[in-house]
Amino acid sequence: MRRVIVLGSTGSIGTQALDVIRRNPDLFEVAGLTAGSRATQLAEQAAEFGVAHTALGASDAAELVREVDADVVLNGITGSVGLGPTLAALESGRTLALANKESLIVGGPLVKRLAAPGQIVPVDSEHSAIAQALRSGSAEEVRRLVVTASGGPFRGRRRSELVDVTPEQALAHPTWDMGRVVTTNSATLVNKGLEVIEAHLLFDVPLDRIDVAVHPQSIVHSMVEFIDGSTIAQASPPDMRLPIALGMAWPHRVAGVGAPLDWATASSWTFEPLDDEAFPAVALAKRVGAAGRTFPAVFNAANEQAVDAFHDGRLSFPSIVETIERVVDRHEAPSELTLDTLAEAEAWARRTADQLIGA
Repeated sequence: MRRVIVLGSTGSIGTQALDVIRRNPDLFEVAGLTAGSRATQLAEQAAEFGVAHTALGASDAAELVREVDADVVLNGITGSVGLGPTLAALESGRTLALANKESLIVGGPLVKRLAAPGQIVPVDSEHSAIAQALRSGSAEEVRRLVVTASGGPFRGRRRSELVDVTPEQALAHPTWDMGRVVTTNSATLVNKGLEVIEAHLLFDVPLDRIDVAVHPQSIVHSMVEFIDGSTIAQASPPDMRLPIALGMAWPHRVAGVGAPLDWATASSWTFEPLDDEAFPAVALAKRVGAAGRTFPAVFNAANEQAVDAFHDGRLSFPSIVETIERVVDRHEAPSELTLDTLAEAEAWARRTADQLIGA
């Protein structure tokens, strides 16, 4: 029996995690719940699972993690506000099932400095797939990582065809049902850029040995290529409950959590190269990841401002990544990464993005 604290329990990851726990009461028990703002839904969840410890907001979530007895902390918070709870989970020595990629990307060295070997278990489907495939060989035998991308709703479009994209179109993801920011990030492929940085930090593979392949069916969630020419892929129908369950039970699998592929039915899986001209976010993210320090935090903060402006009708779809790049190009990173310099860089990035958007 593993006691689990679910951070962001009213969001997409959190509600699916609770569904896994609901179906497997012999494996998991809810020790604590936190949400950003949906107090009524949080209270309903607490009543259903008999949870006495709840919190609203990221700062209270971090405090709850420090105080509540648990085996696993599932961080399903969206955005860099998840960094505090991530650090609290690592400091407490608990296993961190990490769906909040921004905290690792933004916190980088701060997070890795606290994490014990194997303490962070990835929940993103791509990184869960890589973690599973890496069990097929040693670190020295890995040639490269291949992160797959659905291509989003605008796969195949040229850059000139993206100018008039509407927020409604950007939110019509062909595979996944996610929140506004993550879904928009998937459309711009900013999300894939963040995932490349995350893979670099999680698995200590250089950025130039991490590729992105477009796979519209979203069946192969990522792959690991080994030095003997073998490629190990993890494949399953697109259902986040599988990586969520694996994150909470790692390294064990939870029976029946997802439906297997139907090998008796004919199907085709396709793979395409990424169009870096139409979708330059991944190349920019690699540059940001290589620069390190506060650059990933600036990238992420500028994106959040640009996404909001796009949905408010103040920015075109291609201008989201253009704005991020302009902010990154203006950034002068401090020599040392601390929580204070990180907060200052994020605040600067948001101000600068807003100024560029308003100009």
